Amino acid sequence: MDHHYVGIPELTGVPRVAVVIDVMRAFTVAAWAFSRGVERIVLASTESEALALKESRSGWLALKDGAPAAGFDAVNSPGLLRSRDFAGRTLVQKTRAGTVGALAVADAPLVLCASFVVAGPTARFLRAEGSGPVTFVVTGEGGRADEDLACAEYIGRSMAGVDVEAAPYLHRARTSRAAADLAGGLRSGYHPDDVDLCLEIDRFPFAMVARQEESLTVLRPVAVPDCPVPSPLTC
Repeated sequence: MDHHYVGIPELTGVPRVAVVIDVMRAFTVAAWAFSRGVERIVLASTESEALALKESRSGWLALKDGAPAAGFDAVNSPGLLRSRDFAGRTLVQKTRAGTVGALAVADAPLVLCASFVVAGPTARFLRAEGSGPVTFVVTGEGGRADEDLACAEYIGRSMAGVDVEAAPYLHRARTSRAAADLAGGLRSGYHPDDVDLCLEIDRFPFAMVARQEESLTVLRPVAVPDCPVPSPLTC
């Protein structure tokens, strides 16, 4: 199956199926947020929009890249998020790459957001949907981020229903520029465990599907059954 791997600047038209990849860290953070009880994540185009959405709805929270800032309740770090309790809350997320990529393909009939922590469920979801070629949106470094490309290729190969060895893809991500920047403390809003948390393959049993809800782009988790023997006929 001939999938397409593109950066945000290379997007043309509206793909039929889009999987937006941000390993370090937007869609690892989103998955952790769902695991901590978030009901839905609203993707915002700017920090101003994120704050406006939060202020206009009672009980909503806002999350951004970088250092903590007034009005924001969390930052884009799985390590700093994993002990929080967000039961039943709506989280508005704005990041430099991941949310930008998702909003760029928001009009596609099917949009998923993914990282290594939900890679297997994402592949199984796509296989169950009978999805044909997928447009993988590699959000980091203008489409050149090796951690995002490795994750996209891993999901793409796993869609075929074969048992794919994750280790080579995780190694590429661990030795990527983004991982080095995180480990070196070159990104603000950082926890020392962030790289390791971003590389926990299939940590969560759900895929993350983005849909339009009342003019907003909303990300929700969708449970995906495990498949003990990968096969396109059974899972």
